[in-house]
Amino acid sequence: MLNNMTDCEEGEGGPNSQGDGNPKESSPFINSSAATNMDKSQQYDGNNMALFEEEMDTSPMVSSLLSTLANYSNLPTGSKEHEEAENNEEGTRPSKKPVKAPQLGTLMGVYLPCIQNIFGTMLTAISMSAIATNGVVPAGGSYYMISRSLGPEFGGAVGICFYLGTTFAGAMYILGCIEILLIYIVPQAAIFKIEGLEGQEAEAALLNNMRVYGTIVLSFMALVVFVGVKYVNKLALVFLACVILSIVAVYAGVIKTAIDPPVFPVCLLGNRTLLSKGYDVCAKVIEIDNETITTKLWRSFCDSEYLNATCDEYFTNNNVTEIQGIPGVTSGILAENLFGNYLEKGMILEKRGLASDADPDSPTTSSNRYILADITSFFTLLVGIYFPSVTGIMAGSNRSGDLRDAQKSIPIGTIAAISTTSTVYMSCVVLFGACIEGVVLRDKFGEGVNGNLVIGTLAWPSPWVIVFGSFFSTCGAGLQSLTGAPRLLQAISRDGIIPFLRVFGHGKANGEPTWALLLTASICEIGIIIASLDSVAPILSMFFLMCYMFVNLACALQTLLRTPNWRPRFKFYHWALSFLGMSLCLSLMFMCSWYYAIVAMGIATCIYKYIEFCGAEKEWGDGIRGISLSAARFALMRLEEGPPHTKNWRPQILVLVSMDAEQNIEQPRLLSLTNQLKAGKGLTIVGTSVHGTFLDNYTEAQKADQSLRKLMETEKVKGFTQVVISSNLRDGTSHLIQVGGLGGLKHNTVMVSWPRNWKQPECHQEFRNFIEVVRETTIASIALLVPKNIASYPSNGERFTEGHIDVWWVVHDGGMLMLLPFLLRQHKVWKKCKMRIFTVAQMDDNSIQMKKDLITFLYHLRIDAEVEVVEMHDGDISAYTYEKTLIMEQRSQIVKQMHLTKNEMEREIQSITDSSRGSIRRKNPSALRSQRSAEEGAGITEKPEEESEAVSNPQQVQLIHSKNVSTPTSPTSPTSPAAPAGGAVAWPDSKGTGKEKTLLTATPEAGKDLFSMKPEWENLNQTDVRRMHTAMRLNEVITKKSKEAKLVLLNMPGPPKNRVGDENYMEFLEVLTEGLNRVLLVRGGGREVITIYS
Repeated sequence: MLNNMTDCEEGEGGPNSQGDGNPKESSPFINSSAATNMDKSQQYDGNNMALFEEEMDTSPMVSSLLSTLANYSNLPTGSKEHEEAENNEEGTRPSKKPVKAPQLGTLMGVYLPCIQNIFGTMLTAISMSAIATNGVVPAGGSYYMISRSLGPEFGGAVGICFYLGTTFAGAMYILGCIEILLIYIVPQAAIFKIEGLEGQEAEAALLNNMRVYGTIVLSFMALVVFVGVKYVNKLALVFLACVILSIVAVYAGVIKTAIDPPVFPVCLLGNRTLLSKGYDVCAKVIEIDNETITTKLWRSFCDSEYLNATCDEYFTNNNVTEIQGIPGVTSGILAENLFGNYLEKGMILEKRGLASDADPDSPTTSSNRYILADITSFFTLLVGIYFPSVTGIMAGSNRSGDLRDAQKSIPIGTIAAISTTSTVYMSCVVLFGACIEGVVLRDKFGEGVNGNLVIGTLAWPSPWVIVFGSFFSTCGAGLQSLTGAPRLLQAISRDGIIPFLRVFGHGKANGEPTWALLLTASICEIGIIIASLDSVAPILSMFFLMCYMFVNLACALQTLLRTPNWRPRFKFYHWALSFLGMSLCLSLMFMCSWYYAIVAMGIATCIYKYIEFCGAEKEWGDGIRGISLSAARFALMRLEEGPPHTKNWRPQILVLVSMDAEQNIEQPRLLSLTNQLKAGKGLTIVGTSVHGTFLDNYTEAQKADQSLRKLMETEKVKGFTQVVISSNLRDGTSHLIQVGGLGGLKHNTVMVSWPRNWKQPECHQEFRNFIEVVRETTIASIALLVPKNIASYPSNGERFTEGHIDVWWVVHDGGMLMLLPFLLRQHKVWKKCKMRIFTVAQMDDNSIQMKKDLITFLYHLRIDAEVEVVEMHDGDISAYTYEKTLIMEQRSQIVKQMHLTKNEMEREIQSITDSSRGSIRRKNPSALRSQRSAEEGAGITEKPEEESEAVSNPQQVQLIHSKNVSTPTSPTSPTSPAAPAGGAVAWPDSKGTGKEKTLLTATPEAGKDLFSMKPEWENLNQTDVRRMHTAMRLNEVITKKSKEAKLVLLNMPGPPKNRVGDENYMEFLEVLTEGLNRVLLVRGGGREVITIYS
């Protein structure tokens, strides 16, 4: 036994002790080589810091740390390389060359936008075909495809935007139909007369007429849609026939121009195009009866009608010529139209190739006689103008619920329609450029040709074919919008992702969306009442483009994720084509109008967030969930590449909680503290262990998991739960520490509550488990947080309006003590608390210099805190410390004996009796009685140990017997201090410190008793004595300085190397934290967690 005791002391504090054996990361703050070479006796000279001496090779004293702060040459991992890389980048980067504005002609200005739009829509159609053939597509079309591929939030946001776009597009089509009707077909039908009005009055009258007739046409179209989609299809055939006829008429007219071009004169002065209303004859003068007479054109540029009048200089120097606006397909005008410049607003429309005598330095006069550009034209503007012609590609998919076989019809019909219309568009662009003069093509309002329709004039046999074709085309488009939009809204409503729209999911018995049609017609009527939708139309185009973009994204996502369910019948797709289509749609949005694109995205974002917070939760196996899984896997693989840099370190907390018999959490405030520490936004795992077997106790584990999730939701802790079932709770906790997390995303910090009633008999095993947790976290290099008196910690709803968070920085173990208060103060509970840092100076330390160094250290850490250095000079170990240690060891030995078997107990008692007779005879009976009364007065019950352990020292056993018994008897005899029931023994509690001290020093007789006990003190474990001395001295200064602090953070000493001194370790910690309300004991994980570098 004596040998065992010698080994114990050697292991705990001997020179061969190597701590936990774990290598520690080199610190940017600690001169590692100096700390390693420093003799232990120099670091811990004396008795004041004996409690921390076992880990002095890994956790240096703060005084030795601060002495190295003057030299900040050490850099964290990677910082030096980063700075060297920056230093190597010498010289200034070459400045970018200014980008010139594009100067493009008809080919690049018209042909390219057409190609870009058609390619974009074709790629979208390919993506849509792949999605549509990957399973059944019910009603909803594009919304259904997007929502099932990207989730309800994206699907709902894009679906609502697309619905609004389709609805307002229907209003625009109806207004276009009315405009053609009132201007070209039956002008006399206008209720508000336009004839004789000009400017704003004429525009207002036209808008009023459009409102009245638009409402009538809308009502008729809504009635047709209400009757049934089959009537819409019949009318659509009629409208389509008219449109096809008008297109054929255009092609026939182009052919006719090769034989007999139409008469379509345009008057030019020099190379400038003249307003048709500014002349009656395209000439300056005419000959009538051999007399030269000036024309209206002369009078426009001259101050009188006479030939000697003073005229405009440009008018005088240039001739007037008349050209044909439609010279024909064989005229070779295509070569001229291939090239040209965009026009600035206010520029005169000029014909290329004609001579013009103009002084470039003289200002332009009489500009109101020429045709001027009303806006600045550029490439993206032409893209935006052309785009609405290809917005109908979703018309078929919007009616997916009415299709017999949507998987077959949507791809074939959409791609065939795009191919047909693309051929028509591209051929028309080329043929118009080959038949029509450039000045006519650029004449936006036909001011040079008396307002005549250029395409109508080109068409054969009559311009009316084009007029009626345009009329029925707009009617058909409006009817299709009123058919598709309600079905889209009905699909969104039936999914229930937007609560207040659910009523619009109902309809007639045959599924016709009656209520959705009513809402669509009402929104469409709003557009008609607005009448002038010039400011709304660009947003609608953005809605369409956004829908197309997300269709492409959905296809690309499903392809790249390679989900097993992605098996489209349409095979002619590729993720690269989908990404290209998505990029084209996104670029078109910003090319058309970047601010309208931002507005549209803002609207979609608001809808997205509304669905996210208020909508129903749906699990449709969408691609966003697949992205999350893939991104999580990728991130976890990246985390495996190495440990995080100090700058990226944050507490990833494993919270160990215990459950009661009803599977409810016993320490809910642990989660409150976790929430308050989560300013670092790290990982949180809340774990617990359920006693039993997996087969028998799985239901209890599920119940415990639900309790954890519920409390986490209440405390607003975002993280994960983990419940293990184990036949031994100690093993279950160990499993949580070992296997918690996944890959590189593992916990680096464990939080466990202090075993509050560890001295109680029923909690004996609890503190054993607690110490094992401390040991395991030490071995695993995991930080440990132990909140003491957790019930007194504030909830998330409380606020501290003042107070301090005190940090007692005794040893440096990575900077956790600095980081934790900073994180706490980010939370509203602790925000108003100020931070104070106390550190301890030994006899040989320069406390003034330590304070200066510490202030400098905190400055570089960017932490605001008050600093105080507390001096703890070496002093003699007091008699009370010896007595406290003696009582502690007696308690340990008595509790240990209570777990011996009957035979072992008899042998142990005999051994105690034989070895301690001489000591008994030396004792003063009065001292024994005095001590016994003090112990019984301040005692509490202790729980026996569950496993028997050998008695380590016969001298200690002798002390126990001689101190507490006067005759050889068992520990449970009436004369012993053991309670008869349950085997509990009464011993002084640490809270009775003041009473014991008074008892032991109040009388001379007591002083004599103490003097007579000196031989027993000399036999005490001197390591335990010094540790008790450290705990008491530290507690004395901490209590003095931080009694009123809202929270005290303190270095937690390491556990004993062997299990003989577990009870003593708990007693040391109890003495260390006695008299403090809220204490957070902190052990670092063996690496730096805070750095001074950016």
